[in-house]
Amino acid sequence: MDQLVSFEALLFPSDGRHPHMVALMTSPASEQDPFAPYSGLPVRLPHPEVYMDYIAEGLGARAWNYQVVEALDCMNKKFTHPYVIFYPVVSRDGMPFPINKCIREIQGRCYREVSAWRGNIIVAKYRESPFSSMVNASIADFPIVRNYFMTHGVPGTPSPTNQDGVNMIHSALH
Repeated sequence: MDQLVSFEALLFPSDGRHPHMVALMTSPASEQDPFAPYSGLPVRLPHPEVYMDYIAEGLGARAWNYQVVEALDCMNKKFTHPYVIFYPVVSRDGMPFPINKCIREIQGRCYREVSAWRGNIIVAKYRESPFSSMVNASIADFPIVRNYFMTHGVPGTPSPTNQDGVNMIHSALH
């Protein structure tokens, strides 16, 4: 019988506490990994919902979503070990998750409520595919992840621009 395997991941708590390391549990899954470079790699389903407060119960992976980060803006090479950011999408009561105070503080004057990260955010690291080759992250990954959060809101929201079409987040950093 296959067992649970855990990997070290970064947790950005929504209540404003400092980011810290947690053990992200994974379990075997029956479907193939859509990101795998070739078929046949065993898929391990991560369970970030364990660390997500107010998330809907019984939905498993349908209650959260993820964003793959292969490089930071202006990088011309991808990370050797990219990141996958897990965030909650379905709450227990249908209400929005609380704004993540930790990431809000990181964003500083670049923060925009319309693209705010909400709930507890978990950041894991992988080699070739996020669901078949996870590796342990460490607190040394924090500066890279922080730089990503400084300029990126939650996926699926437009980047804030002013009336001239200039990206306000990018402009605020220069």
